[in-house]
Amino acid sequence: MRIHVATDHAGLEFSQQLQQHLRDRGFEVIDHGPAEYDALDDYPSFCINAALGVARDERDGVEALGVVFGGSGNGEQMAANKVQGIRAALVWNESTASLAREHNNANVISIGARQHEVADAIKFIDLFIDTPFPGDERHVRRIAQLGEYEQTGAIAGKQVDSL
Repeated sequence: MRIHVATDHAGLEFSQQLQQHLRDRGFEVIDHGPAEYDALDDYPSFCINAALGVARDERDGVEALGVVFGGSGNGEQMAANKVQGIRAALVWNESTASLAREHNNANVISIGARQHEVADAIKFIDLFIDTPFPGDERHVRRIAQLGEYEQTGAIAGKQVDSL
Protein backbone atom coordinates (compact mmCIF):
# COMPACT_ATOMS: atom_id res chain seq x y z
CA MET A 1 0.00 0.00 0.00
CA ARG A 2 1.10 3.53 -0.74
CA ILE A 3 0.75 6.22 1.95
CA HIS A 4 0.82 9.88 0.90
CA VAL A 5 2.04 12.23 3.65
CA ALA A 6 2.10 16.01 3.97
CA THR A 7 2.48 18.53 6.76
CA ASP A 8 3.18 22.13 7.58
CA HIS A 9 6.12 23.48 9.57
CA ALA A 10 4.44 22.57 12.88
CA GLY A 11 4.36 18.90 11.99
CA LEU A 12 7.65 18.48 10.11
CA GLU A 13 9.65 16.60 12.74
CA PHE A 14 6.53 14.70 13.74
CA SER A 15 5.91 13.69 10.13
CA GLN A 16 9.46 12.46 9.63
CA GLN A 17 9.17 10.12 12.63
CA LEU A 18 5.81 8.81 11.47
CA GLN A 19 7.03 8.27 7.92
CA GLN A 20 9.82 6.07 9.26
CA HIS A 21 7.28 4.05 11.23
CA LEU A 22 5.23 3.54 8.06
CA ARG A 23 8.31 2.47 6.07
CA ASP A 24 9.22 0.06 8.86
CA ARG A 25 5.74 -1.47 8.44
CA GLY A 26 6.50 -2.01 4.77
CA PHE A 27 4.46 0.77 3.20
CA GLU A 28 5.61 2.88 0.29
CA VAL A 29 5.63 6.43 1.64
CA ILE A 30 5.31 9.42 -0.67
CA ASP A 31 6.34 12.64 1.10
CA HIS A 32 4.61 15.70 -0.37
CA GLY A 33 6.51 18.14 1.78
CA PRO A 34 7.75 20.32 3.04
CA ALA A 35 11.38 19.22 2.70
CA GLU A 36 12.71 21.66 5.28
CA TYR A 37 11.48 23.82 8.13
CA ASP A 38 10.02 27.20 7.17
CA ALA A 39 7.87 28.87 9.83
CA LEU A 40 6.08 30.82 7.09
CA ASP A 41 5.24 27.89 4.80
CA ASP A 42 1.75 27.43 3.45
CA TYR A 43 0.28 23.97 4.10
CA PRO A 44 -2.52 23.93 1.47
CA SER A 45 -0.29 22.98 -1.47
CA PHE A 46 1.41 20.17 0.48
CA CYS A 47 -1.88 18.70 1.70
CA ILE A 48 -3.68 19.14 -1.60
CA ASN A 49 -0.80 17.36 -3.37
CA ALA A 50 -1.01 14.46 -0.91
CA ALA A 51 -4.77 14.23 -1.45
CA LEU A 52 -4.31 14.40 -5.22
CA GLY A 53 -1.84 11.51 -4.91
CA VAL A 54 -4.43 9.42 -3.05
CA ALA A 55 -7.18 10.29 -5.54
CA ARG A 56 -4.92 9.55 -8.53
CA ASP A 57 -3.83 6.22 -7.04
CA GLU A 58 -7.44 5.22 -6.31
CA ARG A 59 -8.41 6.12 -9.89
CA ASP A 60 -5.50 4.00 -11.19
CA GLY A 61 -6.36 1.00 -8.98
CA VAL A 62 -3.42 1.48 -6.61
CA GLU A 63 -4.24 0.91 -2.94
CA ALA A 64 -3.43 4.18 -1.18
CA LEU A 65 -4.28 6.29 1.85
CA GLY A 66 -3.12 9.69 3.07
CA VAL A 67 -2.01 11.25 6.33
CA VAL A 68 -1.65 15.01 6.77
CA PHE A 69 -0.36 16.89 9.81
CA GLY A 70 -0.37 20.40 11.12
CA GLY A 71 -0.52 22.21 14.43
CA SER A 72 -4.18 21.33 14.97
CA GLY A 73 -4.89 19.28 11.85
CA ASN A 74 -7.95 21.38 11.04
CA GLY A 75 -6.61 23.37 8.10
CA GLU A 76 -4.85 20.35 6.69
CA GLN A 77 -8.08 18.36 6.74
CA MET A 78 -9.91 21.23 5.03
CA ALA A 79 -7.24 21.44 2.33
CA ALA A 80 -7.34 17.69 1.63
CA ASN A 81 -11.14 17.72 1.44
CA LYS A 82 -11.02 20.21 -1.44
CA VAL A 83 -9.80 17.40 -3.71
CA GLN A 84 -12.56 15.54 -5.52
CA GLY A 85 -12.97 12.00 -4.18
CA ILE A 86 -11.19 12.66 -0.90
CA ARG A 87 -12.86 11.97 2.42
CA ALA A 88 -10.46 13.39 4.99
CA ALA A 89 -11.24 12.98 8.69
CA LEU A 90 -9.74 14.84 11.63
CA VAL A 91 -8.52 12.17 14.04
CA TRP A 92 -7.90 12.88 17.71
CA ASN A 93 -8.28 9.50 19.43
CA GLU A 94 -8.41 5.78 18.70
CA SER A 95 -12.17 5.79 18.20
CA THR A 96 -12.15 8.53 15.57
CA ALA A 97 -9.29 6.75 13.77
CA SER A 98 -11.21 3.50 13.38
CA LEU A 99 -14.61 5.12 12.79
CA ALA A 100 -13.14 7.24 10.00
CA ARG A 101 -12.68 3.99 8.08
CA GLU A 102 -15.63 1.95 9.40
CA HIS A 103 -18.35 4.56 8.85
CA ASN A 104 -16.92 6.98 6.31
CA ASN A 105 -14.36 4.97 4.35
CA ALA A 106 -12.02 7.92 4.86
CA ASN A 107 -9.03 7.82 2.57
CA VAL A 108 -7.08 10.59 4.34
CA ILE A 109 -6.71 11.43 8.00
CA SER A 110 -5.47 14.62 9.57
CA ILE A 111 -3.73 14.78 12.94
CA GLY A 112 -2.69 17.78 15.01
CA ALA A 113 1.02 17.48 15.72
CA ARG A 114 0.78 19.98 18.57
CA GLN A 115 -2.10 18.06 20.09
CA HIS A 116 -0.59 14.56 20.42
CA GLU A 117 2.53 12.65 21.33
CA VAL A 118 4.15 10.75 18.46
CA ALA A 119 3.29 7.38 20.09
CA ASP A 120 -0.40 8.30 20.13
CA ALA A 121 -0.34 9.47 16.52
CA ILE A 122 1.28 6.17 15.52
CA LYS A 123 -1.57 4.31 17.23
CA PHE A 124 -4.13 6.44 15.39
CA ILE A 125 -2.45 5.91 12.02
CA ASP A 126 -2.07 2.17 12.53
CA LEU A 127 -5.74 1.86 13.48
CA PHE A 128 -6.77 3.91 10.46
CA ILE A 129 -4.71 1.79 8.08
CA ASP A 130 -5.61 -1.55 9.67
CA THR A 131 -9.36 -0.94 9.97
CA PRO A 132 -11.25 -2.16 6.92
CA PHE A 133 -14.36 -0.50 5.54
CA PRO A 134 -17.05 -3.16 6.14
CA GLY A 135 -19.32 -1.79 3.40
CA ASP A 136 -22.54 -1.60 5.41
CA GLU A 137 -25.35 -0.43 3.13
CA ARG A 138 -26.17 2.70 5.13
CA HIS A 139 -22.56 3.87 5.03
CA VAL A 140 -22.17 3.08 1.34
CA ARG A 141 -25.37 5.04 0.65
CA ARG A 142 -24.20 8.09 2.62
CA ILE A 143 -20.76 8.09 1.03
CA ALA A 144 -22.40 7.86 -2.40
CA GLN A 145 -24.54 10.89 -1.56
CA LEU A 146 -21.42 12.88 -0.69
CA GLY A 147 -19.82 11.84 -3.97
CA GLU A 148 -22.94 12.68 -5.92
CA TYR A 149 -23.09 16.16 -4.41
CA GLU A 150 -19.39 16.65 -5.10
CA GLN A 151 -19.97 15.73 -8.77
CA THR A 152 -23.32 17.39 -9.48
CA GLY A 153 -24.20 19.79 -6.67
CA ALA A 154 -27.32 17.72 -5.97
CA ILE A 155 -28.38 14.56 -4.19
CA ALA A 156 -31.03 12.52 -6.01
CA GLY A 157 -34.35 12.68 -4.22
CA LYS A 158 -33.04 15.03 -1.53
CA GLN A 159 -33.54 18.76 -1.15
CA VAL A 160 -30.22 20.60 -1.02
CA ASP A 161 -30.37 24.31 -0.35
CA SER A 162 -28.33 26.54 -2.65
CA LEU A 163 -26.22 29.51 -1.72
